[in-house]
Formats: sequence, C-alpha cells, structure tokens
Amino acid sequence: MSRDQKLKLVKDSIKFYPDFPRPGIIFRDIFSVFQDILALKALKDLLVEHVSVLQVDLIVGLDSRGFLLGPMICTEIEKPFLPIRKKGKLPGKVARQSYNLEYGEATFELQTESIKKETRVLIVDDLLATGGSMGAAVNLLKSVGAVITECLVVMELTNLKAREKLDVPVYSFIQFDHEV
Repeated sequence: MSRDQKLKLVKDSIKFYPDFPRPGIIFRDIFSVFQDILALKALKDLLVEHVSVLQVDLIVGLDSRGFLLGPMICTEIEKPFLPIRKKGKLPGKVARQSYNLEYGEATFELQTESIKKETRVLIVDDLLATGGSMGAAVNLLKSVGAVITECLVVMELTNLKAREKLDVPVYSFIQFDHEV
C-alpha cells in the first residue's frame, strides 16, 4: 500500500463528533482508527517510516493518547519511551510545567531521572489544536536540557495556528483547516 493510500485509510477512519465536549466543537476521534486494524497498521507504518529518518534518542508521549502512539514507534526503531503525564501521576523526582486550557489550567510532569541533558527527543501526540499542551511539553523538556527534534502529531487543526507558537519543528500527517 502506498503512503497516500495509508494516509487516506487513516483519515477515512477518523470519526467526527459534532458538539462534543460542548456545542460548537467538532471532536476528531483517533480511537476510531484503533478499531480498524488495517487503518491502525497503516498509521503505525506512517509513524515509523517518518521517524526512522530522524535523529532521536527518546520518544516522549503526551498524556494520554501519546501513550498509545509512542510505544508503536519505540518498538520499531528501538528507542526508549517516556511519558509526560498530568500532575500527580508520576512517582520520584519530577519537573513540572503548567499551561492554560480554554477552561482553566493544567500541569504536566516528567520524571527527571529518566532524561539526560542533550537528549534528542521526539514528542508524539494525536492532535495539535491550540498548542497549549504541546507547548508545555516543549518547555518542560527544554527545562531539563533536552533537545526537541520534532513534535509529531497525527492530526492538526491548522486554522488555530498552534505550530506558529511552537519554536520547534512540527509534523502532522492530516490537516484540517476548519472546524466543519
């Protein structure tokens, strides 16, 4: 199957839910891809093919969908995985970074003993929307001396212009330029 066929299969497998979690929002559900084995294999292939040419030492997945995508990549390119989790979920010494949401504030944490200075990191998540969580992850990793190779997402809402707020390379497989 060609790259374009894989992209189409993944994109066609993404379900849309209007007015979720509140009116006016269209929720794009990556979990629907996980229910279609062919689409999931295509997604894994796309992720691995893209990352295999990058110079990375560590894959970092964002809470929580990045936890599903990161290990798929790690096992294929033989690099370790590290989660960035929401506050209070990780034991040991952690670094923290707070960020704003549309409806409040949240905090990410990272186990500091699991990463060394100058580690080349790939950050992975399912969606780049406003850039709040991705920006917090970038800042958190930079605060412990990591070098961000790239932020990799499956879907990007380009009309929200989040990549312009991030001072690191961003790659998305599927772009949506409007809410409808």
